[in-house]
Amino acid sequence: MNTTMEAITEVEETLSELRQTFKSGRTRSVAWRKNQVSALLQLIHDQEDEIFKALYEDLGKHPVEVYRDEIGIVKKTINYTLSNLEKWVAPKKSRLPLLLFPTSGEVLPEPLGVVLIFASWNFPIALGLDPVIGAISAGNTVVLKPSEQAPACSSFLANTIPQYMDSKAVRVIEGGAEISELLLQQKWDKIFFTGSPQVGRIVMSAAAKNLTPVTLELGGKCPTILDSFSNPSDLKVAIKRIVGGKWGPCNGQACIGVDYILIEEKLASTLIELLKKTVKRFYSDSPKDSKCIARVINRGHFERLRNLLKDPLVAASIVHGGSLDEENLFIEPTILLDPPLDAAIMTEEIFGPLLPIITLKSIQESIEFINSRPKPLAIYAFTKDEEFRQRILLETSSGSVIFNDVLIQFICDALPFGGVGQSGFGRLAYNLDYLGLLLLFLGLKR
Repeated sequence: MNTTMEAITEVEETLSELRQTFKSGRTRSVAWRKNQVSALLQLIHDQEDEIFKALYEDLGKHPVEVYRDEIGIVKKTINYTLSNLEKWVAPKKSRLPLLLFPTSGEVLPEPLGVVLIFASWNFPIALGLDPVIGAISAGNTVVLKPSEQAPACSSFLANTIPQYMDSKAVRVIEGGAEISELLLQQKWDKIFFTGSPQVGRIVMSAAAKNLTPVTLELGGKCPTILDSFSNPSDLKVAIKRIVGGKWGPCNGQACIGVDYILIEEKLASTLIELLKKTVKRFYSDSPKDSKCIARVINRGHFERLRNLLKDPLVAASIVHGGSLDEENLFIEPTILLDPPLDAAIMTEEIFGPLLPIITLKSIQESIEFINSRPKPLAIYAFTKDEEFRQRILLETSSGSVIFNDVLIQFICDALPFGGVGQSGFGRLAYNLDYLGLLLLFLGLKR
């Protein structure tokens, strides 16, 4: 590792200062916690235009997308936190056996200490600040490591957070892989990581040396099961939601985004035509020129996605799109029909604007198909068949199951959000960890 002594000293001094702050007890005060969370709300309010600029520079995100997926998410989390914080930190009475009468017992939420947060590049503001809110609300001190792959947002966070928050309790450390490695060599009381399973293994391995608890927010190939509908309008609603959920959030670069669709053979041609029409309606005839859809984060990821299409059999399966603009790092929404199941596009998380459609003889086969692969972060299923819904719930395992919609689990504060198995585990907030989430939305609304 080529890390300068200056960087090593900075990290060690930062960690020492945060530990002293935590030991002093200043972060335990509910008033202090609320003050810090409120300061973040002021930051968002004051720096909104700068956030728009940074996200456009890094990812080409449209202001509407920025507000929906970044600014709006953080504001919602802050308001929800401020409304519930006193209830969360209050001691909770615990019932004891009669044998112990008149003894009383209670559960007292306790902060962990110094928390390390690795933010991701696809939602660099929301997935940087949201975990900070959780950690601060729980009374911890924090080091936030923004992703170097979103340099404008990383710089923004490093420059603005010290202006609004307690710099002796919340610090931002920028840098590349060598800084991340250096941070992982330190002893932390909790590590929160959002990113790929490959890097997640590195984080967990480093944390194991000090028995540090971790929250890994990873991803995987999130399938969408599309059943047949007797009412054509229900199918159209489903297609709109799939298109919006696939290409709307960061042009497919989202861990809970739709990765592929499972459908019966007889419905494939109808699905493809509806997808084409909806993509055109949402993103125009020329999505690249519409400036309403994000670009690929950098050249490395652009090449990774291009390589997924290089396989001749995969390229032959393209039924819509497929054009790549290397200069502007833009790949248009692309639809593929039955690419080879052993090709990289079907064995790796796509994390981009490519959407494979896999046809089955019967939609019931989708359960076996999903179970033959690593557990996904989310399963989306469009169906009105109650028996089929129950089979999906009972016979599959994933971080979340959503019926007749996509992505909405991310905005439900009252329900836990996380993965299971390879898609991740744990949750950063108030010492609560969850292995998975079960979320049901049973109706189609036009």
